Amino acid sequence: MIVAGFGFRTGATPESLRDALGRAGGQADRVATLADKAASEAFRAFAASYHVTKVKPEALRDVRTATHSTQSRTVRQTGSVAEACALAAAGPNARLLAPRVISHDRLATCALAQVTPAGDDT
Repeated sequence: MIVAGFGFRTGATPESLRDALGRAGGQADRVATLADKAASEAFRAFAASYHVTKVKPEALRDVRTATHSTQSRTVRQTGSVAEACALAAAGPNARLLAPRVISHDRLATCALAQVTPAGDDT
């Protein structure tokens, strides 16, 4: 299972989110973002055809991310909201497929995580 995690600014549109997902690889079985962001009109419109996981902000604090944004660290106590949401939603055996990518308009980020079954070293 692949989870797409998203971080995004208030001005992001559904197209911002679609573009970020496309740049990340384009395929996901579910999408995840912070619980307070999941209620945004743009995210709801984008995510209408996906299973959505709403991640609690406190769940991000212990998640190690591949990239580090000063803004994310200051506001959300994580290096990357997109990476941390993808990993948190995918569960304890998840791994990032690649670092976060940024949409063309720089309003959304997306990272993909894959669930790795326990004991699988691939």
